[in-house]
Amino acid sequence: MEKSMDESSPHVLIFPCPAQGHVNSMLKLAELLAIQNLHITFLNTQYIHNRLIQFNDDIQALLECYPKLQFKTIPDFLDEENHPGFGVKIGDAIVSLSLYSKPFLREIIVSEKISCIVLDGIFGDLATDLAHEFGIQLIHFRTISPCCFWAYLCVPKLLECNELPIRGEEDMDRIIRNMPGMENLLRCRDLPSFCRQNNEDHILLDEVVLRTKQSLNANALILNTFEDLDSPILSQIRLHFPKLYTLGPLHHHLNTTKKTSSASSFKSNFFKVDKECMVWLDSQELKSVIYVSFGSTTPMKKEELIEIWHGLLNSKKQFLWVIRPNMVQEKGLLNELKEGTNKEKGLIVEWVSQEEVLSHKAIGAFLTHSGWNSTLESVVCGVPMICWPYFADQQINSRFVSEVWKIGLDMKDVCDRKVVENMVNDVMVNRKEEFLRSAMEMSELACKSVSPGGSSYNSFYELIQFIRSTST
Repeated sequence: MEKSMDESSPHVLIFPCPAQGHVNSMLKLAELLAIQNLHITFLNTQYIHNRLIQFNDDIQALLECYPKLQFKTIPDFLDEENHPGFGVKIGDAIVSLSLYSKPFLREIIVSEKISCIVLDGIFGDLATDLAHEFGIQLIHFRTISPCCFWAYLCVPKLLECNELPIRGEEDMDRIIRNMPGMENLLRCRDLPSFCRQNNEDHILLDEVVLRTKQSLNANALILNTFEDLDSPILSQIRLHFPKLYTLGPLHHHLNTTKKTSSASSFKSNFFKVDKECMVWLDSQELKSVIYVSFGSTTPMKKEELIEIWHGLLNSKKQFLWVIRPNMVQEKGLLNELKEGTNKEKGLIVEWVSQEEVLSHKAIGAFLTHSGWNSTLESVVCGVPMICWPYFADQQINSRFVSEVWKIGLDMKDVCDRKVVENMVNDVMVNRKEEFLRSAMEMSELACKSVSPGGSSYNSFYELIQFIRSTST
């Protein structure tokens, strides 16, 4: 998959964290840069690259479409038998890569004559010394939401003001008052999951905060958002990161750009896509279906699946529910739920092309884990959300969905069939027009941002100029 590279234009190395949400958004940036005729080396761990090859038939077409794009791989540095994949133990992979990948990065920088590195900011200082050593620009890309990124930066202040740590369950609804730009908006339960004392995600808060602070050592910062969505938070972040590029929603930015180019379409799936669900959706009435998906990493307990399933059935709304094969440990449960779901009531599948599903006319709402990519995809399609967050930035994203953008409801820390039933009916019946109006207004702003003259459109071309300046 390697190609010869001429030396007349910048050569950008892009290295994402080995998790689907991170790879998805950074690969879309890679495509956007490739359309601008830049040389791109996209670096994945071997495990992630193998999944891309396994579940995406069009990867060769992608490479043929972009002659200056190439994939390279790096070892996972993990025991194959105990490999965490890209699930909730992703912290193990991040630590291993941080410890052992630097010599491999140095070799790629030298052999490919790299002039700019776009590094997933979750790796912290991994490439800072290398950028200094070779005199090249280092850009950090944070794939989480701006409100979460800002919350991480504010953690030292919250500790200083004794607003952290959280003191047990009785403290969860206490209001956070010392976070500029978000004063009196967040409760303790709305802070990123790593702020919780019972955090079981194998990722320590102090490590997250340290890596976030280390992004200050980069030459620039990229965020996947747009000004109309996150302006108050971005104004706070810019006080610390004057060279900030807001390029989002990146998936829509790329789709819009492709309409004016000959670029082919590529979806970076990590699971086999069920295509039959689109036929089922075609048979449903306008905005009559609630789409349910909790992303690529969220695990679920049997009791949680059962409660959500009963809530969906009791709502009497058709549903399309994605339940990954690795989502629940109990063998046979997935088949039991499928067999217990009449196709007149709903459809359960193992994976879908989410952008395609959300843009379908039959989708009326999205029950989501509030991952940042999922949130932005829903925003673009004007689909109201019911948020059931699991970890990382998802807790704070769901608060913004319900209380700032007013485009959905927040169901965090609750898994009860009656609550599910009531929220589905609120979003799809009782308050349908209210949520649809807000969601469509935000969708229009998202589309405007990536159109000529829009904030993300302009920011992208400023980024191109910055990258081109690195090769002179």
